Amino acid sequence: MSGMRFLHRWQSFLRPCNSWALGGALLLTAGAANGQAVPPSANSAVDPQKIVRDASWNELHATSPGRSFRFQQHKVDPKVSTVKEIFETKDGDVARLMEKDGKPLPPEEEQAEMDRLNNLLAHPELQEHRHKKEQEDGARGDEMVRMLPDAFLFTATGMVDGPNGPCYRLKFRPNPAFTPPDREGQVYHGMVGELWVDQAQMRLVKIDAHLISDVNFGWGVLGRLYKGGSILVQNADVGLHHWETIHMKLQLQGKIMMMKSVDFSTTEDYSNFQMMPQELSYQDAIRLLQNHPAAQVASK
Repeated sequence: MSGMRFLHRWQSFLRPCNSWALGGALLLTAGAANGQAVPPSANSAVDPQKIVRDASWNELHATSPGRSFRFQQHKVDPKVSTVKEIFETKDGDVARLMEKDGKPLPPEEEQAEMDRLNNLLAHPELQEHRHKKEQEDGARGDEMVRMLPDAFLFTATGMVDGPNGPCYRLKFRPNPAFTPPDREGQVYHGMVGELWVDQAQMRLVKIDAHLISDVNFGWGVLGRLYKGGSILVQNADVGLHHWETIHMKLQLQGKIMMMKSVDFSTTEDYSNFQMMPQELSYQDAIRLLQNHPAAQVASK
């Protein structure tokens, strides 16, 4: 579900363009919250292209651990820093804002947050709508992961220690023979960087990507990402082979609809993962969030 979370950061973009800007981040976040899958081949180490193909397959075929996870998000952007407590549930994510700029919410904002959660409890159709949108965003993310092995040419550069053990370290550059099937895939033509794949579980661990050229969407009419932007995403197994994004840093500039300039810079860290005894409903998660004192938040 973590990939779905990140797509929701882009609601400030116009709907036709909000997914292309996050194309690189989707490589990791789309399948990060699913459980372990079995790699299709045991001989991937001899072929960097096959390593990525097997890892992509695992991301798309991973299974749920059957548990909900609770964790905290610390987000910093040019306007504000926030701390949220988040639950992943079978009905989608729910969150409670706990801090802004390193301080607990003032009473009026705290009450507004509680009112929002109460309204969500009273109107299940609101969460159903949000969950449906998460699933749609997740499907787009899956398509980005599916394109990954064909969109780039990979070169193995050795092994490196990852959060859960040894990882294959791969350099990547655009594959000139790749023809993107949709607008989202066009971002791959302007990307180079480094990719890590966990050796034991064959899961995508890290992407450090940079735009080496402007990327146009709809011949530049729908939008453009300027060269020089960067995307850093890191994943880890946080328990029961349940993979989550633990760090993301985006620095992307561009323009949408030929007029509106976009400068999106954000850093997000996810920590304090707790495995719940079972898979929760969103109502159960909200009640737990409401009963959690803000003073207990470990934001530092």
